[in-house]
Amino acid sequence: MTKPFPARAALLRPACFVLAASISLAWPLGALAQMGQHGMMHHGADGTGHDEVNMPGLRGLDATPRESAELAEMFRNFPAISREVVNLPNGIRTVTFSEDEELMAVIASHVVGMINRVEEGRDPQIFIQSPTLDIFFERRDRIETQIEMTDRGIEVVQTSDDPEVVAALHKHAGEVSAMADRGMAAVHEMMMERGGN
Repeated sequence: MTKPFPARAALLRPACFVLAASISLAWPLGALAQMGQHGMMHHGADGTGHDEVNMPGLRGLDATPRESAELAEMFRNFPAISREVVNLPNGIRTVTFSEDEELMAVIASHVVGMINRVEEGRDPQIFIQSPTLDIFFERRDRIETQIEMTDRGIEVVQTSDDPEVVAALHKHAGEVSAMADRGMAAVHEMMMERGGN
């Protein structure tokens, strides 16, 4: 289903593995108390639940410390990430890039890791995770994925013959682009919109 990605090991530099140390493994009780459906934290107009230092919302019920650390690294450095998206009639083509080699390695590791998770049906249940991802895990057998590392960045083409999956691919690509453009501010907006705040 997925094109082999032999360059993955080369992309994972040792510096990426020490990122996990920057994320505390302790689960703040206050953060857990605020979790709702899909693990979403309540975000009130007063900013309740925002912690952009520890980023507890990047942890998950089945996410490894390294995966959470990769997310934190991307959110902290979102201005250094560029992203192009083309909505295809049957899916998406995305290219994500950073001139920072260590950040680019983190991006590639995250992309490959998440695609592998979808194919294996292992939902990480990240607390700030968009419900848009649910359909990918439910209908993973209906998604064809190709990954290629190019000079322009990591290119991903995902297609499906299921119109609902295609719509979700389009929506999720837009959500990821918003996060690449505006970081956690985009996440807060999406979560408040879903929560009706």
